[in-house]
Amino acid sequence: MSVTDESRLRFAVDLARRAGELGLGFFREIDKLTIESKGHQDLVSNGDREVELFVRAELAKHFPDDGIVGEEHASVTGTSGYVWVIDPIDGTANFVRGIPAWAVAIACVKDGRTVVGVVHEPSTHETFFARVGGGAFLNERSIKVSSAKSLGEGSVGVGFNNRTEASNCVKVVSRIIDDGGVFFRNASGALMLSYVAAGRLIGYTEEHMNAWDCLAAMLVIEEAGGVVEPFNRKDVIADGTVAIAAGPGVFDRIRELSAEAYGL
Repeated sequence: MSVTDESRLRFAVDLARRAGELGLGFFREIDKLTIESKGHQDLVSNGDREVELFVRAELAKHFPDDGIVGEEHASVTGTSGYVWVIDPIDGTANFVRGIPAWAVAIACVKDGRTVVGVVHEPSTHETFFARVGGGAFLNERSIKVSSAKSLGEGSVGVGFNNRTEASNCVKVVSRIIDDGGVFFRNASGALMLSYVAAGRLIGYTEEHMNAWDCLAAMLVIEEAGGVVEPFNRKDVIADGTVAIAAGPGVFDRIRELSAEAYGL
């Protein structure tokens, strides 16, 4: 166990929860939010920006030598080899419409490997977290991925974004259904991936995800005994990656259907 990684994990859990409380303040007064569109169903609010500034300030104060990469503000280069990758509010489309399905995602990467991951859902007070080699947890309770052996045994999370062809998402949904499965979407990739870690979803697929949306939860899935498709971009923090993850009993099938739909 690395004491440094453990201290970062505990700090990140506490920080995600505090950031979630700040986000809830904006969520409870959504009629006062300033909302902008960055693309097809890709929204940002002043709540996103304020929560990210808070997270950045806390990280800079406690880990001044670490780098920081976030969705809404410019990157900060560090000297320690650690980089924090953060999404202040994943699921903004839900957040700005009063739907309680959004999360704060915080990952810490060391030399290209995610070593700490935290996803906190303020509306339900659920915190999914892990560090390398330490297991996966939901509010201090150990969690494991689903033991499903076929797609007919549960639901598969499906993500969509404006960076890929919409028809490919339709293809993967069709293939899941044809294989006896059901698809699930709640407009927060970090949450859906976390649900895979907790065994609520048997798997997840999305043609492309930004690093701040997926790195934290992907580590939680791996520590919960799941399988995650290796990154398909050389610089995942800058370029994102395909996201395919599942319990070991269905990963190969979800990967196969995803490859057919996305042309991998």
